[in-house]
Amino acid sequence: MIEEALREIQRGTAEIIDNERIEKLLKNYYENGQTYTVKAGFDPTAPDLHLGHTVLLQKLAIFQKYGAKVQFLIGDFTAQIGDPTGKSATRKTLSAADIEENAKSYKEQVFKILDPKMTEVVFNSNWINALGAAGMLSLTTTFNVARMLERDDFDKRYKSGTSISISEFIYPLLQGYDSVHLKCDIEIGGTDQKFNLLMGRHLQRAYEIGKEQAVLMMPILEGLDGVQKMSKSLGNYIGVSEEPNEMYGKILSISDELMWRYYELLSSKTLSEIEALHINVENGSLHPKKAKEDLALEIIERFYSKKMAEEAKAEFQRVHANNEMPTDMEEFELSESPIWIAKALVECKLTPSTSQARRDIKQGAVKIDQEKIEDEQFQLQSGEYILQVGKRKFAKARVK
Repeated sequence: MIEEALREIQRGTAEIIDNERIEKLLKNYYENGQTYTVKAGFDPTAPDLHLGHTVLLQKLAIFQKYGAKVQFLIGDFTAQIGDPTGKSATRKTLSAADIEENAKSYKEQVFKILDPKMTEVVFNSNWINALGAAGMLSLTTTFNVARMLERDDFDKRYKSGTSISISEFIYPLLQGYDSVHLKCDIEIGGTDQKFNLLMGRHLQRAYEIGKEQAVLMMPILEGLDGVQKMSKSLGNYIGVSEEPNEMYGKILSISDELMWRYYELLSSKTLSEIEALHINVENGSLHPKKAKEDLALEIIERFYSKKMAEEAKAEFQRVHANNEMPTDMEEFELSESPIWIAKALVECKLTPSTSQARRDIKQGAVKIDQEKIEDEQFQLQSGEYILQVGKRKFAKARVK
């Protein structure tokens, strides 16, 4: 059983520091029934999670399956500073109201994956505020500036003369102090978080709490393009709260090669089940599209229901395979007549900007009432229209 647990825990990981400690914790659980704690921190800097975030949540759920109590840490204090990881400039400060609203949204979303009975949701403002000025000063003495500047992103900014605020130096110390306060046994995070995760081990030693956390790092999930990391700002993401139809279409759009990456990092299927699927696709007994459909159904059922997943599949078949219109489309009233097509596409939320709309038209991706248009300056007169961008985005537009 321990070997099986280790295989599932190690699945898809990029790096594990102190694997021996994880083995010991598992052995204690199976032989003595002793649970252990696994921490993962999320700064509530945006209201919605995407599937890239759920890579960590899936790993936390695996740990819960093998005896762990999860410490789901919402960094409501650290979010006020902003994680400097990978940033080329100091981040803007979020308001307390935004942080509170985003944190509430996170709590609603994570329990679609995690077992509430085995999860403790904690907020780091509770203990960081209690540190006070003296405690904060004491914390800063545990690490020196030279070591901090060894960090790659700080090093680049320092050498280029780009500003680094003192608060950004304090951020990894505060994340590490979370591990001191929570006395966690394991902390998990993305590969980009290695410096911060190791800080937790360092501070647990410095504060002599009697343990050093093991560290497990997960790779950054590629977005729909299969190249860059999944990101809302890059537009290559699948949101946890997206409509099932949109989620289904996006998952079906990924490449066959990327599909296996998503299976490994996002699916609840065991490694042996995924391997069997892979073999069946390679020998031709299973079509890659069917494997992709099964993945889409699994993910949508996780966040919605089996019924809604099946409905999304049927709708996708109806629209894309049978070349019909969607049964449900958002409707928009446009008060300007005539209205430039690029502006209409933006107002109907089919594209983020008029410049992107013009690019879509040039690429032949825009249709009006199922007819492709090529004129970037096209004007919509009064009337009702079905606007379409690409294969999945539709809207009804009523021009007054």
